[in-house]
Amino acid sequence: MFNEILIVCIGNICRSPTGEYLFKQKLTNKPNVKVHSAGVGALVDHPIDETAGQLLLENGIDAGDHKARQLSTQMLVDADLILTMDSSLIKSINSLAPQVSGKIFLLSKWSSGAAIGDPYRKSREAFEHVYKKIDSFTNDWLKYL
Repeated sequence: MFNEILIVCIGNICRSPTGEYLFKQKLTNKPNVKVHSAGVGALVDHPIDETAGQLLLENGIDAGDHKARQLSTQMLVDADLILTMDSSLIKSINSLAPQVSGKIFLLSKWSSGAAIGDPYRKSREAFEHVYKKIDSFTNDWLKYL
């Protein structure tokens, strides 16, 4: 059983908080599962990117209380499952905490295994594309959680 899920991207203002809040909405029937996010190069204490937050709001999810957090070794150790957006993030996590390598997976593991590109400073269309991928990939994980 995965009681603590950590979602990791770079800045922790676009992709990983989108995944975090989508999972939180989808896992309301599992209150014992804690979902949170962090970034390997986080824009610490920044809110969710405006466009990412707007897309969540348009889908009934309020991420207004999000504040970006820097990934730490302790977060990685405490997590039961670590989900990332691309393989370069897996390498970064393994460099920081090699002992957690067995619990790191791509968010897209059960689908294409494809990377989820960073929409930061890109068009709304780029954010919409990423949102759809993250929404689909979080659905793929639900049967395992």
